Amino acid sequence: MAADRTDRPAAGTGAADPAVEVRRSPRRRRTVSAYREGDRTVVLIPAQMSAGEEERWVRAMLDRLERRERRSALNEPELARRALALSAQYLGGRARPVSVRWVGNQAARWGSCTPVDGTIRISDRVRGLPEYVLDYVLLHELAHLLVPNHGPKFWALLESYPRTERARGYLEGYARSDGSADRDQDDDAKNSDDAEVED
Repeated sequence: MAADRTDRPAAGTGAADPAVEVRRSPRRRRTVSAYREGDRTVVLIPAQMSAGEEERWVRAMLDRLERRERRSALNEPELARRALALSAQYLGGRARPVSVRWVGNQAARWGSCTPVDGTIRISDRVRGLPEYVLDYVLLHELAHLLVPNHGPKFWALLESYPRTERARGYLEGYARSDGSADRDQDDDAKNSDDAEVED
């Protein structure tokens, strides 16, 4: 059964703010999630939620996303410095990207890397995620500078980061939170902020 969708601008936030798409899911029972998708915010709610609860939760999730994004909004020079520090700490400084930048055109990836020219691009959807998840995404792409595929040598490089499995689980959880298929870090997985629905 497909989720019901209601597209509308964020109530009371002004015409210049991004649109909000509310998706109701019969699979959801207790959680509400929100994530950025391009110029809009998607809020996933249980199908049985009342219109009043929907309005309250949409407002709460928009506030939560904005707070998290403000806390973790690294600019590109800071992002590049963070990548170099992670390379030094976990990869012996061997991965030295030429550039590390945020991009807004990766709807199907958390990050990407071009080993030939040493560039790393991180989806701006990652900006609001916990720091250990951002660190994992950066390390994942840094490891691709050394090993371009996902073979055993690649995964051996990530073993030194103690939160690899936790970060992968976090990313996979968001892929499943709206009924999407489970996919790898380099594939599509939803970034979101979750909250329990109050009973």
